[in-house]
Amino acid sequence: MADLNLMAIFARVVEAGSFAEAARRMGTSRSAVSKAVAKLERALGAHLLNRTTRYLSLTEIGASVAEHCTRMLEEASEAEKLVGSLSSEVRGTLRVSASVAFGTLHVAPALARFLPLHPELTIDLSITDRWVNLAEEGFDLAIHVTGDPQLNLVARPLAPVRRKLCATPEYFRRHGIPQSPADLVRHNCLDYTRSGEPGRWRFTGPQGEIVVPVNGTLHVDDDEALSQAVLGGLGVGLLPTFIIGRALQDGNLQAVLSEYIPVERHVYALYLPTRHLPSKVRVFIDFLVAHIGSEPYWDR
Repeated sequence: MADLNLMAIFARVVEAGSFAEAARRMGTSRSAVSKAVAKLERALGAHLLNRTTRYLSLTEIGASVAEHCTRMLEEASEAEKLVGSLSSEVRGTLRVSASVAFGTLHVAPALARFLPLHPELTIDLSITDRWVNLAEEGFDLAIHVTGDPQLNLVARPLAPVRRKLCATPEYFRRHGIPQSPADLVRHNCLDYTRSGEPGRWRFTGPQGEIVVPVNGTLHVDDDEALSQAVLGGLGVGLLPTFIIGRALQDGNLQAVLSEYIPVERHVYALYLPTRHLPSKVRVFIDFLVAHIGSEPYWDR
């Protein structure tokens, strides 16, 4: 098969009517254009142009080849226009993976505001705490809570994840309020096992970092399930405010040791590096940033 680039150059020569004009339009030399057409003729084994010192004309075979080459250029131009249109318009399907708690509580409810703004867009939302492979699994975007985004992804922060040491007011009435992290050894500390350090709670306090070994009757791998156990009065939990913000505001949970701050993480929008981020991805991320706010609405 002849080189498609050579065919494109031949079509440009036919369109321009001369080697010199085609070279000027393409920003190259007349000799380079002439050599390209000669190379195409050798590849096809056919004479395409009659050349004289004054003009060019197509041979019978050249006219047929030119028709196909011109159509090829037109199709390529239409393909470029289509890609540009799809990249600039918010349309098609946006495939999003979101972690279970944040996706359920904050991403899914926000879609009721977002999707009516973009009637030609469909969202395929996967709620999972598994780290998906964006390239291999065909996801446009992942929304995850982490302190360490993957280096091969672009990570745009959506919100800080603040955690509070809390229990119900009734639990504290029965067991007392801890005055320092060391007092936690006397409490039923309900542990989130996917923190990376099960059985150890890490804080930054007035004297620097403190690591506290904790013990309790419940170890669970889901933040929402843990919050329900804490709300039930079972014990003390270290929970993200994006889950318990309303319960704190309503007084159903009481936060303690506020001067000791758990190590902070963030919610990130993660996507593959690209020179041209599709509009559907950019617009959705921009919407989430505005929807959450510079101070997350669950912390206000």
